[in-house]
Amino acid sequence: MRVLVVEDFEPMARAIVTGLRREGMAVDAVHDGGAALERLACTRYDVVVLDRDLPVVHGDEVCRRLAADRSPGRILMLTAAGGLGDLVDGLGMGADDYLAKPFDFVELIARVRALGRRSAPPTPPVLRHGDIRLDPAGRSAFRAGRRLPLSAKEFAVLEHLLTRAEQVVSAEELLERLWDEAADPFTTAVKQTMYRLRAKLGAPPVIHTVREGGYRLGAPSA
Repeated sequence: MRVLVVEDFEPMARAIVTGLRREGMAVDAVHDGGAALERLACTRYDVVVLDRDLPVVHGDEVCRRLAADRSPGRILMLTAAGGLGDLVDGLGMGADDYLAKPFDFVELIARVRALGRRSAPPTPPVLRHGDIRLDPAGRSAFRAGRRLPLSAKEFAVLEHLLTRAEQVVSAEELLERLWDEAADPFTTAVKQTMYRLRAKLGAPPVIHTVREGGYRLGAPSA
C-alpha cells in the first residue's frame, strides 16, 4: 500500500511516516498543500493522510480538488478540529474518513488499512493460494498450517502477489507500490526481499521468476 502523509508539523509527520513504514506501507510525506497536489499529479497513492490547516494550499481545497478529479486514493482527514460539524464538513468536501488529533496510533493504522482496502479492487478477507493462507487484517500468514515469520515488507510483497493470483507482477510494479520515494529505482531491494520471502515459504517453490517479466505465484512456466 502506498500512502502520502500531508502534515505541516514535521515532528508529527515523521512520527506518522515511521509508524506506517513499520507496518510495511510505502509512505511519502510533504508539508504543504501545494506540494501535495504536485505529488498527487504524478504518483498514485492508495491513501492520503491529509491535515486540514496547511500552508500554501489549504487542506480543504486539496480535498475538494481530489474529489473533483475523482482521484483513486482514499482521503483520511487528520485534524485538530474534531467537532461533529467539522466531521460533517470534512466528509462533505469528499474525505472518506476523519480522525481528530490527538489520536491513538493503532486507530490511525486501522483506518489507513481499511481505506487502502477500499481503494483497491475487492478481495476476499483471507487470501489463499494452494497451501498458503494470508489474513491481511490479522497480519498473519501460514503455509501448510505453519505460521510464516515474515517481516512487514515480506508480508506486503506476498499479499500483493496473492491479490494478483496467477498474473505476472513486475519488479517495477512492486517497487512503485510497496516502496516509497526514498527507494533507489536501481536498488536490489525487491530481489533481496523476494529471496528472503522464498526462503521462508520453503519447498516446493511457489513464487516463480518470469524472464523479462517479473514474478508470479503458481507452477513454473514451461
